[in-house]
Amino acid sequence: QVQLVESGGGLVQPGGSLSVTCAASGRFYRLYDMGWYRQAPGKQRELVAKVTRDGSSNYADSVQGRFTISRDNAKKTMYLQMNSLKPEDTAVYYCNAEATVVMGGVRRGYWGQGTQVTVSS
Repeated sequence: QVQLVESGGGLVQPGGSLSVTCAASGRFYRLYDMGWYRQAPGKQRELVAKVTRDGSSNYADSVQGRFTISRDNAKKTMYLQMNSLKPEDTAVYYCNAEATVVMGGVRRGYWGQGTQVTVSS
């Protein structure tokens, strides 16, 4: 199975920057699409950004131009660089990944436990 562990969250002032990381481990064959989602108190979980295995990415309109998603397939790690942070970016950020456990197996989605990002002065 796949274990996803996020790190790098914290408290930052408005206009500041923060980077979060998602590291995958466990017994699996291959990682496919990976993404960052976030959930603010009282709101539904929403997509922030996704990146394919070959590095193609897409972003939510609210973070376009401010956030950058990337991944290192060799390290089984995904990153999210967040710049020009706003109070409305405050949320728990979750890592998501699609993976197959064996070659030719069915893709399944996995979630990390989340990391808190708070933007406040």
